[in-house]
Amino acid sequence: MATCHEGVKKQLSALRSGPAPPRLTGVPLSVPGLPDVPPELAGPVAVELAKAVRDIPRADALPGGVLYEPKWDGYRLVVVRTGGSTRLWSKQGRDLTDRFPDVAAAAVAQVPPGTVVDGEVVVWNGSRLDFGLLQRRMVTPPGRIGALVAAAPASYVAFDLLALGGADLRRRRLRERRAALEELAGRWAPPMQLCPATTDPDEARQWSTDWRAAGVEGLVAKGAGTRYAPGRREWVKVKSWETTEVVAGGVIGPIERPSQLVAGRYRDGELVVVGRSSPLSPAQAAELAAVLRPAGPDHPWPDRIGTGRFGGGRLSVPLTRVAPDAVVEVAADAALEAGVFRHPLRFVRVRPDLEPGDVPGI
Repeated sequence: MATCHEGVKKQLSALRSGPAPPRLTGVPLSVPGLPDVPPELAGPVAVELAKAVRDIPRADALPGGVLYEPKWDGYRLVVVRTGGSTRLWSKQGRDLTDRFPDVAAAAVAQVPPGTVVDGEVVVWNGSRLDFGLLQRRMVTPPGRIGALVAAAPASYVAFDLLALGGADLRRRRLRERRAALEELAGRWAPPMQLCPATTDPDEARQWSTDWRAAGVEGLVAKGAGTRYAPGRREWVKVKSWETTEVVAGGVIGPIERPSQLVAGRYRDGELVVVGRSSPLSPAQAAELAAVLRPAGPDHPWPDRIGTGRFGGGRLSVPLTRVAPDAVVEVAADAALEAGVFRHPLRFVRVRPDLEPGDVPGI
C-alpha cells in the first residue's frame, strides 16, 4: 500500500509531467551577468499571510477563482538567490541559512541567480511530517547541524515565485507567478519540490482528508487573480480537524465552572498533559463540570501549568487537578509532536460510554 508521503510525491510528479505551462512573458529564466534581486527582496522578505476560516471556500470565492494548496506543518522559508549569495529567511525575518544547509545547497544548484522563492521547509520522518525534528534544527549548535542533516534531511516545498531573472513578480497575478514557478520547478530534484495545487474544491477536500495522516494540516486557498500582498492576510487557511478522545486530567478555573479542559493521555502508565482546549462555552463548561471529581493525593500533575505551548512558558496559571476518570471527545488538527497536540483542542462532548483505558496512549 502506498504511504501518504508516496501519495504526495506522486502528486508532485503528476504536476511536473503535465503539459509545459506558458512562459511568463518578458521574464527570462536567466540573464547574462548573474542578475541580482530587487533591493526590497534581498532579505529579510515580508511575506503574504493567511487568515483562518472554518470552511473550504467555494471555487469562485476569491478574485480570479481559488487555487487550493496543502497546508504544510513546517516553517515558512523564503529562498533569496542573488548574484553573489543564497540566503534563507524566516517569516519573522531571521536568517536561517545555517539551520538548513541542505536546502541552501540545493538552491545554489537548482535555482538561478536573481530568483526569490516563497515556500515551506519540512522534515519527513517515515511517512509523516515531523515538526519536532524541524525544531531541533533551531536549537542545535551549528557544529552539530551536519549530523541532523544526515539523519533527517529537510525538504523545501515551493508555492510562490516573487522574483525571477532579477525582475520583481509580486505585481503579477498568482496564476502567472504559478505558471513561471511550475516551469522553473520542472528542472528541480529533491529536496526542492513544487507544492501541489488545484482549482477543484472536491480534489482539495480529498487532499485534506487523505494527507492528514501524513501531518498535512489542511488547505490554503488563494485568489488566482491576486497580486502578492506582503504583510496582509489575503489568503485563507482551513485546518483539517478530526475527533479523538482524551482523559480529563485537569481544568483551568474552578471544578464547578471550568474555563478550559487540560487533556491527558497515558504514556507507560503515567498520565501526561497532551493539550488544552480553547475556552469553553457556558453549556460546555456545565457538561464537563457534571462529570468531574476532585483529584486524589496521588495525581501526578503540578498545581500550576504554563500558558505556552505544551504547558510551558514563563507565565503560569493555577491548575485544578481532577480525578482522571472522565473521557472527553475533542476535535484536533494534525499538528502533533511526540503525541502532544501543539494547537488548542475543541471540546466536543463528554463520553460517559468510554473508560480511560479506551483512550489512545502516547
